[in-house]
Amino acid sequence: MPWSGDHWERIYATRSSTEVSWYEREPATSLRLIETLAPEADAAVIDIGAGASLLVDRLAASGLTDITILDISQRSLDEVRERLGLRARAVTFLHHDVLTWEPDRQYDVWHDRAVFHFLTEPSARNRYVDVAAKAVRDGGAVIVGTFAEDGPTRCSGLPVARYSPVQLASVFSPSFSLVQYEREELVTPAGHTQPFTWVALRRT
Repeated sequence: MPWSGDHWERIYATRSSTEVSWYEREPATSLRLIETLAPEADAAVIDIGAGASLLVDRLAASGLTDITILDISQRSLDEVRERLGLRARAVTFLHHDVLTWEPDRQYDVWHDRAVFHFLTEPSARNRYVDVAAKAVRDGGAVIVGTFAEDGPTRCSGLPVARYSPVQLASVFSPSFSLVQYEREELVTPAGHTQPFTWVALRRT
């Protein structure tokens, strides 16, 4: 079960956050898409499956004042909190499984890099989209990055789904409509290339 908290706690307990395959020194694609879709400094942004990503650091440095990060791993959230120091006071930390989370507010931007592709069952994908539809305001945006059609078939010991832009956008319809898409080829810390599909969608 990919959403076992124990699985992800073991990952962060046994591997440095700079060694995991999804590590990025500069989350350039995420930043660019978020800044395009939420240029206002008071835009509410939530990063789903944030892990120990440096995205929150970069968002805070860009001037955003309403940042939330959600992850199933408490260890990863603790790492981010410690790294941010006093800046952590400006960030909301949510220790939740996104599939069972009940949002109590709405956001302008929902960002997810490399979480959605772990959902290999249609029921889990449908639940994820339902949660996103509740959490994102009308006119707000969802940004999702998954493995592309020619990407890996497994990650962190778990099977994953792979998507073209059309396939990924179709999973989120009719609650969201496609705004743009792109391909990214991420080079992992081990030197391997992982092709990603990115889509940006609007809440309809």
